Amino acid sequence: MQVRFVGCGDALGSGGRLNTCFHVSGQTVNFLIDCGATSMPALKRYGILREDLDLILITHFHGDHFGGLPFLMLDAKFLKRKRPLVIAGPPGIDIRLTRLMEAMFEHSSATKPSFDLQVLALEPGVTRQFGAVTVTPFPVVHGDSGGPFFAYRVEAEGRILAYSGDTQWTDQLVAAAHDADLFICEAYTYDRTVKNHISLKALETHLPEINPKRVILTHMGDEVLHRLDTVPHMAASDGLIVPL
Repeated sequence: MQVRFVGCGDALGSGGRLNTCFHVSGQTVNFLIDCGATSMPALKRYGILREDLDLILITHFHGDHFGGLPFLMLDAKFLKRKRPLVIAGPPGIDIRLTRLMEAMFEHSSATKPSFDLQVLALEPGVTRQFGAVTVTPFPVVHGDSGGPFFAYRVEAEGRILAYSGDTQWTDQLVAAAHDADLFICEAYTYDRTVKNHISLKALETHLPEINPKRVILTHMGDEVLHRLDTVPHMAASDGLIVPL
């Protein structure tokens, strides 16, 4: 199993990086975590076949994590997709997706897809099984608009992958990422406290209690990107492939 960072940037495209989208693939799994607005060209750039995806997990409803879905749905129409697809995320995802599709491509939400599409709301702390993928969402803290907000703990093919989503520090991240094989965590600032986001230094303070086997930083702002040569953790980059 592997993770490919299709996009790992923030909403402002700091460092020229694309919006958040992670592709997880293996012998029995093929899914995305988040689908930001730039995901479609990035998926095509890396030769990822959208029609083979089984699941898309959405952490929250900001455009850099959610805004690529209308393009993916339009793509599915032109590909005459037949494979079933589950899009799962926080409560309200069905209404949010309909509104987004109408804003981007009017009347598109009224077109019946050529495949079995399920848009499912997940509940915090409730584990769900999607084929060979086990998913547990954890509530995190990222402001008042665009939520609810989730971190995810994903188990597949004997590995545990955790992702913080966008959030300021919350103890929920300990439960989400404890002993994970890979913890993908945002590090928006270096040591500066910014509401609704985690600094690298705040993350480092809590890493001993999280105890992940590996950490990869994502969603980095300019002040972290400018210090990557001195940061003692692996940093994501667009296109990076990480075996699990």
